[in-house]
Amino acid sequence: MVTSHRDDRTQAGHAAWLAHARDHLRSADPVLAGVIADRPDFDPRRWLRELPPMDLFGALLFQVVGQQLSVAATRATIARLQARFGGRLPSAAEVLDSDPAQFRDAGLSWRKVSTLRDLAQRLSDGRLDPDVLAAQTDDELIAALTEVPGIGPWTAQGALIIALGREDVVLAGDLALRKAIRTVYGLDHLPAAEEVLAIAQSWRPYRSLATAYLFSAAFETTGVSGERLEETS
Repeated sequence: MVTSHRDDRTQAGHAAWLAHARDHLRSADPVLAGVIADRPDFDPRRWLRELPPMDLFGALLFQVVGQQLSVAATRATIARLQARFGGRLPSAAEVLDSDPAQFRDAGLSWRKVSTLRDLAQRLSDGRLDPDVLAAQTDDELIAALTEVPGIGPWTAQGALIIALGREDVVLAGDLALRKAIRTVYGLDHLPAAEEVLAIAQSWRPYRSLATAYLFSAAFETTGVSGERLEETS
């Protein structure tokens, strides 16, 4: 019963937050207001519930796997990895203890395998501390994570949303989001990341929710397949 009451409070708190965030976005952006009005039952958490449980390393692994891949291809690769680790994603220690060929055989490029092993090493030797990272601002956390070769802003930003529930994140370099904005805002061109950030300025401090709405609109109306764009390093 205690767990049930806690869950009820969590649901009630989320509902109140969501109502307030929607009101802000409707007032801040008339175009986005139309997207929200068309989706009165939209649940921004639904896609997160479809993902396997993830800590920060797991979310970064998920994002690294998804670089330059569609959503479907990403999830297929994640499923192959889970099959190799007892139905779950590997921890940082397990990545270091495993034969790198396991990850290559699951569908990752050697560059992605190298990125994951470098990240796992930094988390294991203390150069990156999950507790310290979780307490940092978005910008500080992104700066720390992008020191790892192969992790750019898109990868770090996605992990902030998935693992830490950060509310004011926009994946400005994401190809699917850029296509969604082109369609929803009636642009005659594909916006660059800088233009996405300019449009998203009025959404603060709820850019994560606004982004979720735009992804939903894109998938429903334009057939965007979940393409991803992440710079490599």
